Amino acid sequence: MATVLGISAYYHDSAAALLRDGKIVAAAQEERFSRKKFDADFPRRSIQFCLNFGGVKLCQVDAIVFYDKPFTKFDRIMETWLEFAPKGFTNFRKSMPVWIKEKLFLKSLLLDEFSALDESVPREKIRNALKFSEHHLSHAASAFYPSPFEKALVLVLDGVGEWVTSSVFLGDKNQLRRAKEIRFPHSLGLLYSAFTEYCGFKVNSGEYKLMGLAPYGKPRFSDLIRQEVVRVFDDGSFSLRLDLFDYCTGMRMTGKKLHRLLGQGPRDPDAPVTEFHMDVAASIQQVTEEILLKMVEKLRKEFPDYPNLCLAGGVALNCVANGKILRKKLFNQIWIQPAAGDAGGALGAALAYHYSMENRQPSGDQMQGAFLGSQYSNEEIRRQIQEFGLVSREGKQEQNLAACANLLNEGQVLGLFQGRMEFGPRALGARSIIADARNQSMQMDLNLKIKFREGFRPFAPAVTQEKVGEWFDLNVESPYMLLVDQIRADRLISESSEESKLRGFEKLKARRSQIPAVTHVDGSARIQTIDGTVNPVFYSLLQEFEKVSGCPVLVNTSFNVRSEPIVESPTDAFRCFMGTDIDALWIGDFLLLKKDQPAHLLKKYHHRFEKD
Repeated sequence: MATVLGISAYYHDSAAALLRDGKIVAAAQEERFSRKKFDADFPRRSIQFCLNFGGVKLCQVDAIVFYDKPFTKFDRIMETWLEFAPKGFTNFRKSMPVWIKEKLFLKSLLLDEFSALDESVPREKIRNALKFSEHHLSHAASAFYPSPFEKALVLVLDGVGEWVTSSVFLGDKNQLRRAKEIRFPHSLGLLYSAFTEYCGFKVNSGEYKLMGLAPYGKPRFSDLIRQEVVRVFDDGSFSLRLDLFDYCTGMRMTGKKLHRLLGQGPRDPDAPVTEFHMDVAASIQQVTEEILLKMVEKLRKEFPDYPNLCLAGGVALNCVANGKILRKKLFNQIWIQPAAGDAGGALGAALAYHYSMENRQPSGDQMQGAFLGSQYSNEEIRRQIQEFGLVSREGKQEQNLAACANLLNEGQVLGLFQGRMEFGPRALGARSIIADARNQSMQMDLNLKIKFREGFRPFAPAVTQEKVGEWFDLNVESPYMLLVDQIRADRLISESSEESKLRGFEKLKARRSQIPAVTHVDGSARIQTIDGTVNPVFYSLLQEFEKVSGCPVLVNTSFNVRSEPIVESPTDAFRCFMGTDIDALWIGDFLLLKKDQPAHLLKKYHHRFEKD
């Protein structure tokens, strides 16, 4: 029985994943254990978790697969500098020592790290086990092989891998064949990230904010972007006007020519978000959607024998665009890798290696709801409760379900810590903060008093799979919170004459629907559907909440504060519970109420993290 370990590291979202005979045993991001957001270091804790969970020693691993090829990436950096030289020499000079000391000789570095992880394993054995995948192949494999499809078109879009920024693969049983690609410096991911930075948000984390900001604005810059910034060709490919950007050689994403074109310079992260920035966000979101839609329309016609679509890469996390692709009904089904970014590359690297030698028999979604991380027994939870000095009530699941549903119905906010931790950027009901979606003030309260982040950011609804059609226009499963669709018209509330005059963030004052806490200002929602087999505890909580409230929809957001990784351990959960306005915590068999806890343990800690 072959055992394969996949890893990603040294850029962002380091992670590890373990396969046994092709089955996904475990997967986790390093940030969850190190408590460092987007941790890029060697994922030693994630590797150790995966090995321990799988009951495997390092010496028993048949292959260790890294998610990209550093020499090819170095080739791209060198060629880019030579093409633009002498511009960007300062940036080049700063990056070279890191490449020469570490990244260029990554194989030796990895050998050192794995040898330190288990000194009993001969270095030569590790050397023989170590393999390297290609970045976009890793992404493609992460999307196609866990999918339920025998045949599918696989579209990978991100910032840049080694050279490739957009690629199309044809997936057929265990084969992945590259059919098309677009190369650096022309990149849809970098285009979106450039506008993310321009609007004052961080690259590789602020793209969610830009997407959430877009519905507040009007796309009045869309024509300008189409005419002056990005050229889209008839086949769906594109090219960027490179003199407007600075990411090839500089320390910023955008250049002065783009700033002049848009009419002002980039927003300082501490400056107010204005209607100008809302309009810029709306414009780049609209153009991005148009490019993606044209791309998939052309691909569907070009490859008619591939009726399904798989998506991966960072751009696949743009759930608004995903929803619009779905509504076009070009494909029989769409499947998106929940860990679509570089963390998922660790899983894809392992899968690509395995299926290069083995046959594949697709049988449903192999991601297991993305519940691939760590879990804790009641004994471990009890011990950590005692060590933290908290007061808890232990009860059977039925008792806790009823108690939590009543608390939620009363307007209280619940921390939920159950089962195995999620793999990927979304909390899906295992490490989540839950609240009543009917509560008008809940969206603002969660943002400002619990997450300690911008008040404009939307929250996702969780709903049982059977009831999704009663509340939303969505008519497919969406277990990974990667599809945006509209609230059903009969659930919306007509805006008053006063509300119709609201502009910008003032729109948050309008109620909009029967579930205002999860209804964005354009009447949309990023929907998660809950299956009782895959996620039985959260499913039962939604059912119990419906019994007492008449509503099967709850707010679901990640269990953390701004810029903090999602909680991994009970102690992480206790710190967040006691450092925010969360009212109750259901963890394992234990229910903790804030009102029962010692006052001296109430400690805010969000100020320790940099703004994201």
